[in-house]
Amino acid sequence: MKETFELRGDYIPLCDLLKYCYVTETGGAAKHLIAEGNVRVDGAVELRKACKIRAGQVVTGEGFEIRVVAPGE
Repeated sequence: MKETFELRGDYIPLCDLLKYCYVTETGGAAKHLIAEGNVRVDGAVELRKACKIRAGQVVTGEGFEIRVVAPGE
């Protein structure tokens, strides 16, 4: 699944992004996925659940890729 997520503020916490983009069904499942080391931000494994994801970053994992863009991009 490849998706583009339009940011509404300065950033979105990583666990919320995964939930909003339907990578996981719940925030708890998103936190578990991150804690297991299954999520990468700009190619590097990210273990911080509330890591601030900003426009221009790419979040990837098994079967998904989310490009985060600024409003109107």
